[in-house]
Amino acid sequence: MRKFLALLLLPLALLAGCNDADVASRNLSKAADNFEIQRRVVFYNGITGDYMLSIEGRCAKGNQDAHREVTITCKTGPNAYKKHFLGLSDNVTFFIEQIDGANVSTDHYRVVFKPSVIVPDLDIR
Repeated sequence: MRKFLALLLLPLALLAGCNDADVASRNLSKAADNFEIQRRVVFYNGITGDYMLSIEGRCAKGNQDAHREVTITCKTGPNAYKKHFLGLSDNVTFFIEQIDGANVSTDHYRVVFKPSVIVPDLDIR
């Protein structure tokens, strides 16, 4: 029971020293990771000055990408997603722009609990 209580109180302890901007930033990132934020992702060639690729929609950047690799996952329908794999080089970079403003709290942090992630859906072959 103590471990459970500690796990519940840990986020509060971590956020106790945060300012409004930190809380809003975390909440925006969490909303984007849940496909709630419209974004534009642009890949740019620094030598030629050209945009190489632009992706727009409810998109999230991969959180565990390998070095010099970027994955962008976009929600395209109620249960439809597309994942893009892109490599970076010395002259190619990218930026992600949030297209619309989002209403997030600066007073409360956000926790998203998804039981389907904890108890996976198994495919038996």
